[in-house]
Amino acid sequence: MKIGKYELHSLESGTLMLDGGAMYGVVPKPLWERNSPADEKNRIKLSTRHLLLLSDDKKIIVDTGSGKNWDEKFEKIYSVDHSAHDMFPALDKLGVQREDITDVILTHLHFDHIGGAVLFENDKIIPAFPNAQYHIQKKQFEWGLNPSQRDKASYFKDRFVPLAEEGILNLIDGETNFDDDIELLVIEGHTFSQQLVKISDSSNTLLYCADLIPLSSHINPPFIMGYDLQPLVTLEEKKKLLPKAVDENWTLFFEHDPVIAAAKITSTEKGFAIKESFEEI
Repeated sequence: MKIGKYELHSLESGTLMLDGGAMYGVVPKPLWERNSPADEKNRIKLSTRHLLLLSDDKKIIVDTGSGKNWDEKFEKIYSVDHSAHDMFPALDKLGVQREDITDVILTHLHFDHIGGAVLFENDKIIPAFPNAQYHIQKKQFEWGLNPSQRDKASYFKDRFVPLAEEGILNLIDGETNFDDDIELLVIEGHTFSQQLVKISDSSNTLLYCADLIPLSSHINPPFIMGYDLQPLVTLEEKKKLLPKAVDENWTLFFEHDPVIAAAKITSTEKGFAIKESFEEI
């Protein structure tokens, strides 16, 4: 897919498993288990999927997945798996090395979005993309440093504070145009100042949905994660963005759906539905 000056590619860096009930909030299991079958611990499989944007002068990646170097307890809880997909081999298949990346746009600082931002080498923590600037909302960075008891388990400071110490973490204050083709939209429901990445030109728009719409089934507005700090705000954000996605024929990009990478949606009498889906872009 090409939008503006960018060639867009989807790539995957692994999978993890999270509690199905937490992923669907108040929605009863019989309504979600068909799309997201659970294991004996009620966990469902999630992808960590990323967007790579290539132009003549920029190579941008959105989010970095869960990464590696977790302890045994963490691995057991979340079943992080890189056996089928891994970040650097996925980039290599597209002819891109980690040193080539110019920018990393981070939607927010939860471990499954930020974990791969750094590498652990010889007892040192180093940037995974050494020549890149990393971009995050200032309010989200501040929250990540001092999260609440409710969400502190999602933040691991050793995955993002070293970027600030290296002087390569750009703190953004509010919605902005990253460049002529990329707009950063701020939403507040899932966590404070999560930023969605909207790439558009005169003909096409793709929205990287991050954790506003983590799975394709979450296009149903009431399907809201139990992890969200402000679920009613999430509901209003979805009700604002989804009709625009229908009217303007946007492509929605799903970071965590294990099968569907992206989709175009339509509006029906029963709500929003997938009109056309893509396993990759």
